[in-house]
Amino acid sequence: MTSLAIVESRADRASEHICDRLRERADWTERTDDARSDADGGGTYYRTERAELRSFDGLHIELERPADAFDCDPTLLVFASRHSGDTGPLLTGHFTGNFGPAEFGGEPDALADAAPNALARLLEAFDEYAPAAYEVGMEGTHHGPTDVGCPSLFAELGSGDDQWDDPAGADAVARAILDLRGVDPHRDRLESDALASRRNHDPIQRRQVVGFGGNHYAPRFERLVRETDWAVGHVAPDWALEAMDHPTAHRDVIERAFEASDAEIALLDGEWPVLEETLGDLDCRIVGETWLREVDDRPIELVDAVEAALGAVEDGVRFGDRLAASITVVDLPTALLGTAQGIDPDRVRTIVETHTVAFTTENGGSRVGSRAAIPENEAAGADARESRRTIAADLAAVLEAKYDAVQVEDDAVVAEETAFDPALARQAGVPEGPKFGSLADGEPVTVDGETVNPERVRTERTDRFPI
Repeated sequence: MTSLAIVESRADRASEHICDRLRERADWTERTDDARSDADGGGTYYRTERAELRSFDGLHIELERPADAFDCDPTLLVFASRHSGDTGPLLTGHFTGNFGPAEFGGEPDALADAAPNALARLLEAFDEYAPAAYEVGMEGTHHGPTDVGCPSLFAELGSGDDQWDDPAGADAVARAILDLRGVDPHRDRLESDALASRRNHDPIQRRQVVGFGGNHYAPRFERLVRETDWAVGHVAPDWALEAMDHPTAHRDVIERAFEASDAEIALLDGEWPVLEETLGDLDCRIVGETWLREVDDRPIELVDAVEAALGAVEDGVRFGDRLAASITVVDLPTALLGTAQGIDPDRVRTIVETHTVAFTTENGGSRVGSRAAIPENEAAGADARESRRTIAADLAAVLEAKYDAVQVEDDAVVAEETAFDPALARQAGVPEGPKFGSLADGEPVTVDGETVNPERVRTERTDRFPI
């Protein structure tokens, strides 16, 4: 069972105010620890369901292995803390460590174990509880401690005296911290039994990334946390990378960032060619934001299979709604697809997404392409015919907005319409130009005193679209 440790610093008045509100917000049992000094988390401490609160004399950044002071064997530790800066009213969270020199606590080139899933949940709680004047954000990794004893994060009230003494702000942070009870530090998932057994690999799917580059307040990585299924572990902002100097000389701390974040994937914000080279030598995967957004909550092994068979996400492959242990690539009915997209491209995309695991796109991703991946068990024999026929039938329904009659046959979609015929209009003496347009829109025109009705210049046409 997950257990939450909460650290109060008596040297931080915002921390004290947050923890005062914590003690008011929950039903705590007061206990005494005579084995430790008051300064080191002993003396009076508090227990409630799945949480324990202890106070320390020192600043948070100066503590060493604070998790050892807790009896609850914590799986997650939260530092209730102030935030300092010229950022106005702000509730923020981040992980701790140093990508390089240790100017504010901890050891150089050292990172504490992060809690990416807990940070994502903290941001959600901040959004819910923040007073109207407060912004909510996340920061890159900075300052100590670097050895906590379990996954941890800072939950901060900022950014100056007015906020540190604000009861409403302190209450918002306290409520958000209490919401972390029972939350796992990492966003790992079990893959489906079918995928795991077929591919013979670890069924754990790691759902967090390590970030490099960008601003201290990490807006790109925060958007990723808020808008996708991915969580973000350690983030080395621009200033941290610059302080680290040459990445190759600090390879150990870069490798540690993945270990401490329970991550195998890196996302870079900005151009860092030497860092990319260093990351390329590590057992990690470098991806773009588009890849993460498109992949979202899909099994990575399925994504790998799609990219190997159909093409790269960065080159326009997009995912549908289907999941499968294995896939086969099929050709879509291009003529039918193209005509349907000319009528209602959004509806066509929804149709293709509904019936496929993935599909190619064109024109910068705006149009569905010619190939798709479908579950392998549907790609042969009667199942294949039925799958293609189902897609064709849905696309045929789109044609009904333009054609008078649409029929799905065994091997084709047949569409019939009575449409404006420019040749007949010319034979009737209608000059090309605005009058052509009027006739095409079903309006009569006058030529040399004679009325030409739309029915006179229409002809029946049959289009056949192979399935």
